[in-house]
Amino acid sequence: MTPRPTLFLTGLALWLTWVSVAAAEPRAEIRGDLDSGLRSQLERAIGEVNAAPDSRFEARRRARGAVEAADALLRSEGYYQATIQDVVEGDDAPVAIVDIQPGQRFLLTEPTVLWTDPAPDPETGQAVTAEIGLTPGDPGRAVDVIAAEGRIVAGLTRRGYADAKTEPRRVVVDHETFTVDPEFHIQAGRLVRLDGVRLETRGPTNPAWVTGLAPWTAGDRYDPEKVAELERRLLETGVYDGVGVALSPQDQVTADGLRPIIVTLTDRPRRILEAGATFSTAEGSGVDVIWTHYNRFGRADTLRYQARLANIDSRIGADLSLPHWRRPGRTLTLSGALVNEDTDAYRRTAVTLTADLRQRLGRTSWISYGLGIDAGNYDENRYDPLTASPINFNRDLVILTGHGNAYIDRSDDPLDPTRGWRMTMSAQPTVVGGEETAAFLRTESQATGYLPIRGSAKTVLAGRIRLGSILGGGELSVPSDRLFYSGGGGSVRGFAYQGVGPRLPDNTPRGGLSLFETSVELRQDVGHGFGAVVFLDAGSVGFQPTPDVADLRYGAGLGIRYKLPFGPIRADIAIPLDKREGDANFQVYVSIGQAF
Repeated sequence: MTPRPTLFLTGLALWLTWVSVAAAEPRAEIRGDLDSGLRSQLERAIGEVNAAPDSRFEARRRARGAVEAADALLRSEGYYQATIQDVVEGDDAPVAIVDIQPGQRFLLTEPTVLWTDPAPDPETGQAVTAEIGLTPGDPGRAVDVIAAEGRIVAGLTRRGYADAKTEPRRVVVDHETFTVDPEFHIQAGRLVRLDGVRLETRGPTNPAWVTGLAPWTAGDRYDPEKVAELERRLLETGVYDGVGVALSPQDQVTADGLRPIIVTLTDRPRRILEAGATFSTAEGSGVDVIWTHYNRFGRADTLRYQARLANIDSRIGADLSLPHWRRPGRTLTLSGALVNEDTDAYRRTAVTLTADLRQRLGRTSWISYGLGIDAGNYDENRYDPLTASPINFNRDLVILTGHGNAYIDRSDDPLDPTRGWRMTMSAQPTVVGGEETAAFLRTESQATGYLPIRGSAKTVLAGRIRLGSILGGGELSVPSDRLFYSGGGGSVRGFAYQGVGPRLPDNTPRGGLSLFETSVELRQDVGHGFGAVVFLDAGSVGFQPTPDVADLRYGAGLGIRYKLPFGPIRADIAIPLDKREGDANFQVYVSIGQAF
């Protein structure tokens, strides 16, 4: 009988186990008339120990330590007339006890803000005062008073008073009226208006290029978010080991009363030679050698030469990345390569040239658009639907492709997400010339989601869905490398590369005009940098532009993850749940990063 996905999901539900850990001993027993919330806070403040006291002396020491911790917590929560006693009961098995009567809680009065000359302008002063966040009648908690003082300074800084700072506050605790009266003393300083950028470190970077990245013009009010944005723009180039962006000291004001922003850059090594390897039983092995030049043209550019020797996709080429090209957040990438692909469905030897512009949207999302041209020989094993028999094409083609892509990232980590979601969308209008002429539109989209099962994100449920469609092209007129295939490490695990979907009589993948894939993973952190994964993948390839979900193929398996600073190393083993003739019993995948 063919295994079904429901059986696998039943096993998945039984997979998690939790290790029970014996509760530690409280440092001291808490007694007194306390509400549950305050009692919980006191228990955390007093803490725990590994064993009960072995003598009355030890119990007394613990009880007195608990009194000090409880008194500090109660005062910080507005209980300034609490009665606290340390008690020890028992001789053979002494027990440390702290008896607490919190008394009446003290409440806030209307806070007062006193400005040290010069005071901020009236509009800023009113706006900052309105953001204090202390309401008369609320509990007089020390942490709230301190946080309110921080909000005053932060509000001034956001509005251009970069030198704002606090002076000693005065807080009156009135034991007759049970009130806490906070009085803040704030030195706002003078309003700061910005000049340009001054690059203080020597290196290959062109100072004029750095100045052009500033998101302000001379004379604008100081805004810490704009200064932080300049730092982000420099960091996202990936060319610098360190970036420092800070407001100049007060004694460096220009004749116009403006203050420049000081930038310091720590350059990465100018040239880096890297090598890498990948392996899977489905896609074979591959070796990469990459030689990278950083900042060759003095504008945080990256020039990369790559040579790859692999079973499926070998290539030699170069690409040039120019960040912040003509406007901040936009990257121009130029690339060219000589490619040799040898898959079960086709063999391709071609020269490829591409030019893409990518515009950042927010911190991690982007859109891109560009053009690409491929010229080469295509040796394809195809299926003729008219004669219902295999057919071989060996043709020289020139393919012009437009690229339009969008990527939205609302996850919490680019390398190992535990919550949030991501979405990618692409559209590629394509024109084919040479020994065949055709025009079609290839579209593809993918969405992934990450849900922590427990608050600490030790267990994460991850899901993926991918859809693809080719409009306007026939099965034989679309070049093989533009058709949809499914199966492999980044697709439906358990099957060989291109192993999901229709096949020719000799088991050659046929490819299709539409694609549907979905995956679900349960990821468990097992400690010491290791993680475990159980997963179920499914996918299908269809002959119509509308994705076909009627003939899904399923793969399932287990994996381990070893987490490194740059991302997890992934090792998965998967089996096809509905194996066909020619499918292997299992597949192994080893790579860097999560599957999705």
